[in-house]
Amino acid sequence: MQLTLKDDLPFTSVQVAYRGSKMEISDVLVDTGSATTILAAREVARIGIVPESSDMLYVIRGVGGVETVFTRQVEYLSVGQRRVPGFEIEVGGMDYGFEINGILGMDFLLRTGAILNLRELSLEFSNEISY
Repeated sequence: MQLTLKDDLPFTSVQVAYRGSKMEISDVLVDTGSATTILAAREVARIGIVPESSDMLYVIRGVGGVETVFTRQVEYLSVGQRRVPGFEIEVGGMDYGFEINGILGMDFLLRTGAILNLRELSLEFSNEISY
């Protein structure tokens, strides 16, 4: 999968499925410094991923600041042809002052055996998969 550099940061697109609906989300940062995957609430709301009264809210901290999120298990999250079924995402506002619709974190990258090739600006996957 080809990556795009924006402000010297690697971005990709992901596909997410939830309750029978699916969508492609562009401008997702590939971030080995993030433990988890977070998607922008404004994006995933289009397929019905919205806060529910039973959701627990979590405060996460990172270089980009502080973010309040809720979690949701989706049918799958995929990058290119690599799909992880029953994947848990975090959902938040993602208002960092620049265009970003999500962060693809180490939870997905490790489970898929991702290989980040910066020379070729590509994201590839090993043949071994660990769910």
